[in-house]
Amino acid sequence: MDFFDVVVIGAGAAGMMCAIEAGKRGRRVLVIDHAAAPGEKIRISGGGRCNFTNVNAAPANFISANPHFCISALRRYTARDFIAWVERTGIAYHEKTLGQLFCDGSANEIIAMLTGAMRQAGVELRLKTSVEAVAKTDEGFRLTLGQGAVTCESLVVASGGKSIPKMGATGFGYDLARQFGLPIVETRPALVPLTFEVGMLERLKPLAGVSTDAVVSSGKTRFAEAMLFTHRGLSGPAILQISSYWREGQAITVDMAPGVDIAATLKAARQTRGKQAAITVLAEHLPRRLAQLVLEEAAAAANAGDLSDKAISRIGAAVNAWTVKPVGSEGYRTAEVTLGGVDTNALDSKTMQAKAVPGLYFIGEVVDVTGWLGGYNFQWAWSSGWVAGQTV
Repeated sequence: MDFFDVVVIGAGAAGMMCAIEAGKRGRRVLVIDHAAAPGEKIRISGGGRCNFTNVNAAPANFISANPHFCISALRRYTARDFIAWVERTGIAYHEKTLGQLFCDGSANEIIAMLTGAMRQAGVELRLKTSVEAVAKTDEGFRLTLGQGAVTCESLVVASGGKSIPKMGATGFGYDLARQFGLPIVETRPALVPLTFEVGMLERLKPLAGVSTDAVVSSGKTRFAEAMLFTHRGLSGPAILQISSYWREGQAITVDMAPGVDIAATLKAARQTRGKQAAITVLAEHLPRRLAQLVLEEAAAAANAGDLSDKAISRIGAAVNAWTVKPVGSEGYRTAEVTLGGVDTNALDSKTMQAKAVPGLYFIGEVVDVTGWLGGYNFQWAWSSGWVAGQTV
C-alpha cells in the first residue's frame, strides 16, 4: 500500500495550488481526481480564457456565514501574488471591466502552469480515480480507491461544490465533512440565471436575446452590470451577481436606464419634441425592442407630445424601478459556483485544517466562502490552497 505525506482529493484550482506548495516543502504528495483531465473548471472559465483573478479581490467580495474567515488567506496570498506568478511564466493577460483578468490566449496556459509546477515539485497526479471510502487511522487516513488503497498523514479535500454536474460535480466533499462530524452551511446554486413563471415569460418573449446595462437590487445589495433577457428569465453579469443574495419568494428591482430619469426625460420631450414618436425618445436610452414593450404595456400614446402624466409615470417606474419576482433559478446545471459548504467555524482560518480532526483540511469551493462573479472564486482557490499547502 502506497504511503503519502499528503493526499489531495480534487485536481482543480485549489487542489493543485495546495499540492504545489506542499510539494515545494518536500512533502510526498498525491493528487486524485475522478475526471480525465485536471483543471476542468479552469478550462471552461471565462469563455475558455480563464478569468483567473480580480485585481480588486478583498474580503468584501465574498459571501460566508462568517465573513471574517477568508481575511487571513486572502491577505497572505493575494491577487498580486498570483499575477506575479502568471507574469513570471510568460502568460499574456489583459484586464476587462471591474478588475477582471483574463488570459490573452487559452485557459489551458493556466492549467499548464499549474501542472508544470506540480511536476517540478514532485507531485503525483492520478486521474480517472474514484475515492470509494475514507477512514481515520492512528497515523492519518486510509483511502480506498477505485484501484487499490493509499494512506497518508494529511488529507486535503478540494473536491469543489455541486455546480455544473455535467462536469462530474457532486456533493462528495460535503458527505466527507459530515462523516467526520463537520457541520455544513446549507448549499444552493449561486452565480446563476433567474427564471420566471409562464405568464411572465409569455409577456417578455419578444425580449429574448436583448441585453442592456442595469442596476439590479435585492434588499440592500445591488450590482451595476449588463443584464440579458432569456427564454427562461434573466441572465447576464448583474443577474448572476444578485442571484447569490436573492432567495425564493423575494422580488428584485431593476433600473434599466442607470443614471437617466426616464420620467423627467419624457416630460422634457413632451415639451420640446412633441411630434416625435415616443418610441424614438425611449429608444435613445433602451434597446428598441425593450422600449417598444414598455410603451405597449403602459398603453402610451404614439407621440411624445401626447403622453399623459400617468403614462409617463408608468413608463418611468417600468424602466427605472422594474420590480419582478423570479420563481427560481436554473439550478446547479448552469450555476458557476455553490453557495454554502463546510462551516468555517469548524476550520482554522490560518491553515484550513478541521479543528476537531487533525490532518484533515478543506479548501476552495467546498468551504462556505463564495466570491462574486469576476475572478474572485479563483482567487479564493489560490489563497485557500496556498495557505493549506504551508501546513499539510
